[in-house]
Amino acid sequence: QVQLVESGGGLVQAGGSLRLSCAASGRTFSSQAMGWLRQAPGKERELVAASRWNGGPTYYADSVKGRFTISRDNAKNTLYLQMNSLKSEDTAVYYCAASTASMLMVESYVYWGLGTQVTVSS
Repeated sequence: QVQLVESGGGLVQAGGSLRLSCAASGRTFSSQAMGWLRQAPGKERELVAASRWNGGPTYYADSVKGRFTISRDNAKNTLYLQMNSLKSEDTAVYYCAASTASMLMVESYVYWGLGTQVTVSS
């Protein structure tokens, strides 16, 4: 099992920044990739950014490229999402999740945190 706890969400004005953190514990070595996903009301869950624990290419949804940055501190088992130039359409619950297989498929993310709300006011 992998336990994930997100923090750092909140209310911010459009154009502002937030940094989300995700503390991982448990059998983290069993996961192949870590990702940030979000779900806005009435919409499907969307993979926003993803990264592998052992490095390699990262993934960003087109809607956040150039604005969001995923990073990790392996020593601390912590994943981050730096979000800049936030827009009202970024408003959603953001989840940290761990995949045991594909980095790109939402269905591969089997361990999830409880989520943190990000609200961007226009």
